[in-house]
Amino acid sequence: MAGKPAQLPSKEASLFRHLVQNYESKQYKKGLKAAEQILKKHPTHGDTQAMKALILSNQGKHDEAFELCKLALKNAMKSNVCWHVYGLLWRQIKNYEEAMKAYKFALKLDPDSIQIQRDLAHLQVQVRDYQGFVQTRRTMLQAKPQVRQNWTALGVALHMSGDLSGAENVLQKYEETLKSTPPKSDIEHMEAVLYKNSIIAEDGNVARALEHLESVYKMALDRTAVMEMKADYLLRLGRNEDAETAYRALLARNAERRDYYEALEKALGLDRTNSEDQQKLLEMFQSYAEKSERLDAARRLPLDFLEGDIFREHADKYLRRMFRKGVPSTFANLKQLYSDPAKKETLRELAESLLSEEPQTNGGEDTGEANGNIDGTHTPAKPDAKTTWQISINYYLAQHYDYYLSRDLAKAQQYIDKGIGLNSSDTDYTYHMTRARIFKHLGAVDKASQAMNDAREMDLRDRYINTKGAKYQLRNNEHENATSTMGLFTRKEAVGGPLGDLVDMQCVWFITEDGESYLRQGKFSLALKRLKTVYDIFETWTDDQFDFHSFSLRKGMVRAYVDMIRWEDRLREHPFFSRAALSAIKIYLMLHDRPQLAQQSQMDGTNGENAAERKKAAKKARKHAEKAEADKKAKAAKQSQPKADEEGSTKKEDPDPNGYELMKTEKPLEEAMKFLTPLLELSLKNIDGQIAGFEVYIRRKKYLPALKCLLVTQQLEPDHPKCHEQGLRFRLALDSLSEPLPPKAKEVIDSSYLSKTSAKSLEECNEEHLESHKTSAPHVQSVVRLRSILQPGEEATKSKGVKELQGTLSLDETTLEQAVDGLKLLDEIEAGSEAREAYVQAAQKQWTEAAVFKASR
Repeated sequence: MAGKPAQLPSKEASLFRHLVQNYESKQYKKGLKAAEQILKKHPTHGDTQAMKALILSNQGKHDEAFELCKLALKNAMKSNVCWHVYGLLWRQIKNYEEAMKAYKFALKLDPDSIQIQRDLAHLQVQVRDYQGFVQTRRTMLQAKPQVRQNWTALGVALHMSGDLSGAENVLQKYEETLKSTPPKSDIEHMEAVLYKNSIIAEDGNVARALEHLESVYKMALDRTAVMEMKADYLLRLGRNEDAETAYRALLARNAERRDYYEALEKALGLDRTNSEDQQKLLEMFQSYAEKSERLDAARRLPLDFLEGDIFREHADKYLRRMFRKGVPSTFANLKQLYSDPAKKETLRELAESLLSEEPQTNGGEDTGEANGNIDGTHTPAKPDAKTTWQISINYYLAQHYDYYLSRDLAKAQQYIDKGIGLNSSDTDYTYHMTRARIFKHLGAVDKASQAMNDAREMDLRDRYINTKGAKYQLRNNEHENATSTMGLFTRKEAVGGPLGDLVDMQCVWFITEDGESYLRQGKFSLALKRLKTVYDIFETWTDDQFDFHSFSLRKGMVRAYVDMIRWEDRLREHPFFSRAALSAIKIYLMLHDRPQLAQQSQMDGTNGENAAERKKAAKKARKHAEKAEADKKAKAAKQSQPKADEEGSTKKEDPDPNGYELMKTEKPLEEAMKFLTPLLELSLKNIDGQIAGFEVYIRRKKYLPALKCLLVTQQLEPDHPKCHEQGLRFRLALDSLSEPLPPKAKEVIDSSYLSKTSAKSLEECNEEHLESHKTSAPHVQSVVRLRSILQPGEEATKSKGVKELQGTLSLDETTLEQAVDGLKLLDEIEAGSEAREAYVQAAQKQWTEAAVFKASR
């Protein structure tokens, strides 16, 4: 067996040092050239082969890199460099377990290597191996106790592992080694001190945390943070008078922070439900309101706890003030109150009654106030007082009737049209945005897109309204227009055009909306491509931690670093990940149920229908398309030619731009698990995630996990239609087993579920469920879907289901989204074109503006 690599002559040794420097500075071309020069004379030098492999890996040549590194290990099995590089290669392809094994072997060969220890520590915290992280950081501290970063890092490691007292002790010991107190300008020291204080408080020693904080209070650079910490400690300790003083000091710095007011209420011992305390609270808020005419929070917050006539009185004053000033965010400030029906009705009555009144001025109250100054909304020109008053009230009422808790879209349209008619500005897009939103809720996505585009064109330099315009264009399936709109703010030279730049810039909202649009159209390959891109972006955000493991400690930003680690632990709770995951799982389930979709996906999303018409249309447009494609390629080649960078690497073209290869997966359920697992681990209260989990597990014949998802769904929302549907499907799956369940699994299923279900047949249970939920469209749809599973192919069953689905359209509670779900279900149960046409006609009578039913005809 080969041992350590042979010593290189001085010339080649110098070249090797340059090779390492070239790699570290990412000058890969020079590095490869130096490696070739060494290997020309010493072809079996393991360390050089390993460094060359590392450069190749950074250029994307992973297979070649692994082969070369394995050869290097064969030539120099006892080289710590080779093993270190081997670990780096594994880390690059995210096989962290193998990477750590290689690092540990490298450390056996060179226990004093700081670089290997640091890489191992970073990998351990990356995978949350906190026990190993503590051990590695302790070793590094013992090797170099004079470096503060090593003490802080060990403190973080102990903190993350749950040893709070140990973490505090480490940080305290370092402070004791200091011969003099560091100056106030030493940011790293003050951050470490505040970090230690937060650990003391987290450990439950609030009194000692307060004592320690007061000893360093004057030295702290983050003044707001220490004031908040002190106020919080005083309140938690019951020192209410001191806490009151502390929170009043914070309010003097920022009188718009609601949580400061809430804490001040606790410090004063006031109860919002007590009528006497309500009067004291009103006086407190009034005292702050009098300090500044621009202050909103002190005027708005009392509306949260006031009731009856006194609520009406203060709401009237608040509305008059906001309407007089023309603040566009008035409804946004108040919609939280709409969860209380009485307050919702009071606000409506007040707003409608104020329409017939003239605006009043209170001395200098309006002096110097421009429209929207309170919330920063841009309003270029200020109309006269009466017009401002009328516009504001009409705008408020339009939003009121557009809101889901008080929806009357016909009235919403009347008010927004009147408001727009009164507004003479041709650059204020605020009201036009609401008009577009009303169209969206009517289902008129085409009109909504046009209205939002009209708003967008009022200010083409405003990024916010342009992104809104792009979003509405995607909702109307206008991919090219949406990409062009976003292209106003992307780099012109970006590879792949605007879409490529949006992917590079990790514009998650656009990519998600784009994917969902393709999914609505049945273009599953493109949809899956976008959704997988979102998944990859979240993976990148996870990998980005590597940069901060060293950077944060080096810069001394310890508190921010700990916050980042905890944020990363909950990263996939993000709403956009949930949306992308649920949509991707839906596609993978379809791929499992209908494998032919993988081939049909290449037919431009038409799923193989109307093949003759597609062929005819394609032939007719071929000449034009060929010319357009040639022009497009020429332009793209000119603008977006991939260029080799200084390191010799090039940006590769996407080998699967349309997602066809993604659709060809042979194991769609395993791919679905990549999206599902984070949902089930981190979003336990996401009922859609639990429903998707059942669908995946029942197809994988994993009955215990499927039951777990079903039970969680029932716990979260017992009357959810999927509880009934999936419950009976679970029983059906158990009745259709090809082989018996293992005894333990059968015992768990019997005791936790089957013993609590009805002894009636599945068909009887299904029909009974319909009887008790006739007025709910989602429940009726679940019954119809389940009936088609229990009695497949029966025309009488199908006909009955068609009538029941059509009946849901006349229910007052049925929403547009539920009506669309019913249309999809008709296709699912193969009801036929006549039934579909009748359903669409009936739906159009209820939702006259809905584009989805117009398109369906």
